[in-house]
Amino acid sequence: MRTEDVLAAAGTGLWRWDHATGLVTLDATAAGLFGLPERYTTIGEATVRARVHVEDYIELYRVATLSAAEERIGESRLRVIAPDGTDACTLRARVRAHGDGDDFAMSGTLMEVPPSTAVAAPLGRDWRLSREAFLLDAGRALAEARTTGEVLRVAAGLALPGFSPDGLIVFGVEAGELTVVGHHGYSISATPQRRQAARGFAPTLDSPYPAAEAIRTGRAVYVPGPAEYQRRFPEAWPYVKEFGRCAWAYLPLIVGGRTIGAWMASFPEPVSFSPDERSVLTTVARMLAQALARTHVFETERELSADLQHTMAPAANPDIPGAQLIARYVPTGGGLQIGGDWYDVIPLPSDRVALVIGDVQGHDVRAAAIMAQLRIALRAYAAEGHRPDTVLSRASRFLSGMPLSGDARFATCLYLEADPRTGTLDVARAGHPDPAVRLGDGTPVQRPTVGGPPLGIVPDWSYPTTRITLQRDETLLMFTDGLLETGGHTLDTGWARLAGILRGEPADDLEKLADRLIEGVHGPPSHSHTGPLTDRREDDIALLLFSLQRPEAPERRLVVTVDQAAPGSIAEARHQFAELLHDWADADQTDGAVLMLSEMLTNVLVHTDTDARLTVEITGPSGGRRLRVEVADGSDDLPRRREPGEMASSGRGLLLMENLADAWGVDPRGDGKATWFELQERLSQPG
Repeated sequence: MRTEDVLAAAGTGLWRWDHATGLVTLDATAAGLFGLPERYTTIGEATVRARVHVEDYIELYRVATLSAAEERIGESRLRVIAPDGTDACTLRARVRAHGDGDDFAMSGTLMEVPPSTAVAAPLGRDWRLSREAFLLDAGRALAEARTTGEVLRVAAGLALPGFSPDGLIVFGVEAGELTVVGHHGYSISATPQRRQAARGFAPTLDSPYPAAEAIRTGRAVYVPGPAEYQRRFPEAWPYVKEFGRCAWAYLPLIVGGRTIGAWMASFPEPVSFSPDERSVLTTVARMLAQALARTHVFETERELSADLQHTMAPAANPDIPGAQLIARYVPTGGGLQIGGDWYDVIPLPSDRVALVIGDVQGHDVRAAAIMAQLRIALRAYAAEGHRPDTVLSRASRFLSGMPLSGDARFATCLYLEADPRTGTLDVARAGHPDPAVRLGDGTPVQRPTVGGPPLGIVPDWSYPTTRITLQRDETLLMFTDGLLETGGHTLDTGWARLAGILRGEPADDLEKLADRLIEGVHGPPSHSHTGPLTDRREDDIALLLFSLQRPEAPERRLVVTVDQAAPGSIAEARHQFAELLHDWADADQTDGAVLMLSEMLTNVLVHTDTDARLTVEITGPSGGRRLRVEVADGSDDLPRRREPGEMASSGRGLLLMENLADAWGVDPRGDGKATWFELQERLSQPG
């Protein structure tokens, strides 16, 4: 006799419910029990739901999900409703389910039983409402947790309806060994007995430990009392008993079919772990696994973002004599937090410095990669000695020639060359917001500059240069558009917001001023506060603040051009130079300076085909002044040190500077080079 015939003779039907497709398959006996024609049939969920008491349908759904999670047979009662609304019969449903979440499928048997038969009686209404309210609150709290620590704190604070654990541990897996991701309710310090027990028990995935078993099998392990624990896990019991718990539940943490760890909930009293209690624990474990997986991805992305931004940022702000520089970079709040904003600080010869700030189109890894290459190119062009206009022109040509696989990107950029000694700022701008200056009295003003299109749009664009002078008590601001437009502002309204912050903050502490500017745009640094400022990380922000601490305007300055076609003008340049040094304290220094200048000018006229541009600056108080002499020309040929013979008429220039100057050097420029020396005034010694 076939199995189907035996079941039919016993009044037992077979059925299958595929929740993913919404179809229920019934054999002839099962169809008859539901009041349908007694034949093999497939119907929709809605038909079954209409014929089953609503509480029993919800309970069946709970039993099915629990059966799928624990891979065990579930049992429930179903009251079939007659067309007149009365109970037609009561069925016992025994099912085995498999799947994950709402995609479960179950199959089993149906048989009629007396209405009074107690078959996994459904929860009372009050208990059910309490459980549903708890799960809603737990789900919301876990969904809002942003870090692993926050997830563990939420899990520790869960008060399960009717039975509450007083300790929890979240286990992870690393290289085949169990690791403790976090815990609550367990003392870090160990008693001597506990340490002795732990030395003989090191839990691994292969060890006879309930957490390891839950991870290996993907099934929950419930231990209702100490005697049961000692019987089932005798090797682990000496270590566990020291903690004084009386019941334990070990549930696998499964995400996308992969077990990432286990959650242990321990109780101070024995727990029977009824189907209702197991259902709650299983649901919490599922939510906990999702939350931990999400926060792990978030923390990994954040760490990657921080590392990437750290490598792309300047290693350290250089020590700029006579100036203070403060920088801030705040990435966007979404995804990998990688964007195209950047800043850079490039030391240049003669104590000058280049300040660069820019924004590559986009907020993705590609934008960050383009930004990194563009930043390197700008550094290279600056190191070659090119002026700001040439640096941006070459950078635009570089960006337009990058192979981008059809994904063309442009970049805005503000490039500024600053001389802290004089306060002069030479600015070139490519589609970027203008710089701003906070005056000594706190008044913020924008400094309009002549600009050009963003880099990469017109390859051969000639970017003009604008010169600005920064005074002793003023602060320069360079920023990306995120500082202005975040929060739904336009460039104009964003500047008005920024100006209000600048007016209200003291200028003696640039660190606090930079923090206040960022906070004024993004709101409080803590994301635990609700309000209109909480989610404002919609764009990257880069910010540079630059001020002169000890600017020294030249007390005397001489600028002379020595024409290649008029070598006699060298004598006139020497004469003007000597007059500039008429009150220099040390006559020997004066004679040496005139001699070095003569050698530098002669070298240009003899060894190049260009004119010589002489610039002399004397700064500082009398008796401690500094002299700087610079001779620039249009030749790329650098001077070479030689050992002149006794009768040689040339080749002594570099030797003279090496012996007579306090400092000297040769700086490459975009259109040639500049040779310079410096002397610090010293009082002449009496004979």
